[in-house]
Amino acid sequence: MQSDTFDNRFRISSARWAGYDYSQSGVYFVTVCTGNRARYFGEIILTTGDRDSAELLPTAQAAIAETCWLEIPTRFPFVSLDAFMLMPDHLHGLLIFDKVVEQPPALTYQNAFGPQHDNLAAVIRGFKAGVSALTKRQGLAFGWQSRYHDRVVRNDAELKKIQQYIACNPARWKHEQFSEEGLLR
Repeated sequence: MQSDTFDNRFRISSARWAGYDYSQSGVYFVTVCTGNRARYFGEIILTTGDRDSAELLPTAQAAIAETCWLEIPTRFPFVSLDAFMLMPDHLHGLLIFDKVVEQPPALTYQNAFGPQHDNLAAVIRGFKAGVSALTKRQGLAFGWQSRYHDRVVRNDAELKKIQQYIACNPARWKHEQFSEEGLLR
């Protein structure tokens, strides 16, 4: 059994799917949050007074994040983009990995030390680094929360639900702002 601490610090267990090869072809749903959930990307506004018409009023940081997101396929040619939504303090996106399979994936996963490239972590790391560098260069306040959330999309029905979730996120955000429960943050 592993200890909850290492070097007298609490360990954070991995949020990744144990044994899954995140470099293989597939669809990945990611959520990346700003540091301390700061609202660097803007505010959700109602465009017509109807809560369902909510959209992000973006900041300069949001424009940089969107540009960097759209450049992912340029830097990682095996990645194509699907649904994407910036929110005040996080973003959701679907990344589609389409790689030529040179050999069938191993039935058992072997953890390998060494450089990790052309996998989901490398794509998100590059995206976050690009946004951080460009905001710093422009003298804008910005920071990321460490890590990110991901989900391997398993089928078309799940993909459709996630696409709908992403598209409705601004309206849901605004609705939760008005409800008594508010956002559980």
